[in-house]
Amino acid sequence: MARTSDLKQTVTSCSVSESVMEQDIYSDGSDRVERMLLFAFLDVKSSGCEFREQLPLLQKQSILRSAKEVQCYDSDGELQTDGNRSGHLQNGELVLDPEVNEEVVRTIAAQLAEIGDQLDKQIRAKVVNDLVQHFRNENLPREEITRYLSQAVEGLARAIPSDLEQEKAMLVLAMLLTKKVANQVPSLLQRVFSTTVNYINQHLHNYVVRMLQE
Repeated sequence: MARTSDLKQTVTSCSVSESVMEQDIYSDGSDRVERMLLFAFLDVKSSGCEFREQLPLLQKQSILRSAKEVQCYDSDGELQTDGNRSGHLQNGELVLDPEVNEEVVRTIAAQLAEIGDQLDKQIRAKVVNDLVQHFRNENLPREEITRYLSQAVEGLARAIPSDLEQEKAMLVLAMLLTKKVANQVPSLLQRVFSTTVNYINQHLHNYVVRMLQE
């Protein structure tokens, strides 16, 4: 895993605290909006859930980066800290991500949770149980477990009423499945969280960014 000393400079000279590099093994830091949105969704939907007590631990274990993890110096050598900025590695360089309004994220997460209440009945127990078995198999590589999640989401999305935007339906279904798997087996929370973030980042990243900018 890259350390601070290995990072190249971009337009500005940046230093990254080691906590940025101590992310879970599935992240290169380019998925912050997905992590924030999924965490907020789970937080909204966690009332009465078995995994609720694990949410603070999920946050503590660098699943979400803190506001001051990326520190940059301008051309005059002055330290610039932006509480809503994060960074990720791209072609060996540290790239600052766009600002993220955490209040907007929470508001959108609450709206998606309401849609989730309507779609909840569409998710059959067998779909959840099958995913639980896949997530319990520690030998499954990242790509394969993400593919299983993708197949589950796509299968459920085909049964969703056409008046709901397809991308929004897939996003909500992915997050609902995360909740259901983690609620059934709380010890899987971190793995299913990381897998869902990976899925959203691969398939719905542009849609999520557009939502946050509207």
